[in-house]
Amino acid sequence: MAKNNPGRLRTWWRRQEFDPGPLGWLANPFYFARRGLRDGLGEFFPRLTGEVVDVGCGRQPYRAMLPASRYVGLDLDTPRSRETGLADAYYDGRTFPFAEGSFDGALCSEVLEHVFNPDEFLREIHRVLRPGGCLLLAVPFVWDEHEQPHDFGRYTSFGLRAVLERAGFEVEAMRRTMADSRTLFQLANICVFKRTQPRNRPFSRLAMATIMAPVNLAGIMLGPVLPANADLYIDNIVLARKPGPPR
Repeated sequence: MAKNNPGRLRTWWRRQEFDPGPLGWLANPFYFARRGLRDGLGEFFPRLTGEVVDVGCGRQPYRAMLPASRYVGLDLDTPRSRETGLADAYYDGRTFPFAEGSFDGALCSEVLEHVFNPDEFLREIHRVLRPGGCLLLAVPFVWDEHEQPHDFGRYTSFGLRAVLERAGFEVEAMRRTMADSRTLFQLANICVFKRTQPRNRPFSRLAMATIMAPVNLAGIMLGPVLPANADLYIDNIVLARKPGPPR
């Protein structure tokens, strides 16, 4: 049994990256961002039924949570995405390799900020959805530059609604994640992470245990009691719909 403990610990640690549990604050420097995403997206996952495409699927962290009868992971065609081999299909950055009206739903989480042609990108999602199909979209509002140099934008809730409607979508619901002081604690941990993670793995683990985990805990304890600001938050989560009755 003891021999299995390290493997179980690694499995638990990896799960905390996108699906942090009650003790995820001990392991995840992005604890508040990931909890907000999981809870915010999870509210609308039941709407993604039938055939669903995960646009910019990456490591497909939410695949098991979707009630889709058929899941298709779509990613940008790059040497890295081809090497990982997780995607079911690839696109060239302009056109999705699917016929019009191929899917009942689409998930696009933390991708739009990396797209330099958002109008064209959203129109492609609109094109491959069937009438009445749903798009579940998550995009950061307050976050540091990441995956440089491919980080092109941040969206307010108003700007996001405008680009979605311009692409032909009807916005059904919008949520703001961590719209309270927990956003400030998350930003503090981003600063620490950027200074420690790329440099030295043992040192970064020490920083997680001695700095970032206590900051997470402080945010958990103080978030409910400190003044909230509904206009300062981490992510926008939007449920949008392609007009028309479902087929």
